[in-house]
Amino acid sequence: MRISLDEGRSTSRIPAGPQRRPRAVPPQVRTAEADYLDIGLVNNMPDAALEATERQFIGLINGAAGERRIRLTLYSLPEIARAGAARERLALRYAPIEELWDRRLDGLIVTGTEPRAPHLREEPYWRTLTKVVDWAEANTRSTIWSCLAAHAAVLHTDGIPRHPLAEKCFGVFDCSRRADLALMNGLPARVAIPHSRWNELREEELAAAGYRILTRSDAAGVDMFAREGSSLFIFFQGHPEYEARTLLGEYRRDLRRFLRGERETYPSIPHGYFDEPTTARLAAFRQRALAERHEALIESFPGCPEEALQSPWRTAAARLMTNWLAQLTVRNTSPAFAAAK
Repeated sequence: MRISLDEGRSTSRIPAGPQRRPRAVPPQVRTAEADYLDIGLVNNMPDAALEATERQFIGLINGAAGERRIRLTLYSLPEIARAGAARERLALRYAPIEELWDRRLDGLIVTGTEPRAPHLREEPYWRTLTKVVDWAEANTRSTIWSCLAAHAAVLHTDGIPRHPLAEKCFGVFDCSRRADLALMNGLPARVAIPHSRWNELREEELAAAGYRILTRSDAAGVDMFAREGSSLFIFFQGHPEYEARTLLGEYRRDLRRFLRGERETYPSIPHGYFDEPTTARLAAFRQRALAERHEALIESFPGCPEEALQSPWRTAAARLMTNWLAQLTVRNTSPAFAAAK
């Protein structure tokens, strides 16, 4: 494993063992000859998805690292309420967000979270998240903004609002390349990417503000886009980090909420995700659930073996992460809009 986790709070760090690496060198003494990449992950996902999201991004980075050595520090926005095992996990493995302000990183990844307020600026974490945006512009070479974090970053930076969708954009969508950049090296002309969101950023508004559309879908709209400034910002409306069964878990969660009466509408089956026999079984289950709406019915949810899931995005996700790390490795240049090879 090429990733070394810089775990816990600075005042209570677990003593380094034989496989632990020292903490980050202060910015003023970092040199171009450093033999590692310093990357941060600001993981803001709700408690139920916190560990899975951590695992997904670490898996992607580790698989793409090759011979590079990577030091990864975990953070989370403190205003996101935590309980039980998730709170304990943050105390043991995550550094306080305040430690970020005095660091410089090669790369940063910031995840979204489940929205609670009607408008992003009303979310309790809005002030801290916008501080992360401003900090990343000045103190990273490149930052990846995922889902709600992407929506927040463009709203804060350029005032571009997100727009609510009539129905959830949910499933696996065929996306076409719209730019030939080094970040896109080795990716095919079309890639399938999972999406799971109730809001969208519109292509024409992003383009008018100078953002470059990298991939898009006729059905799902903009998938990936970028903005070059002091740091190269890369934005995902989709979720290339997802594992094969992640959408299935989200579908069951939404279905359970319907059966509990926590949502009014029955969730749509994820687009392009299940094979035909599984889709037919789920359609039959829907009819039963509409007639017998109670939470205990979730125990009768049809089984879904791995081979029943359509998950073709993993190769493209690995390639994309490989390209991003390669851009961060070239320390004497900015990981900017270089042309693809």
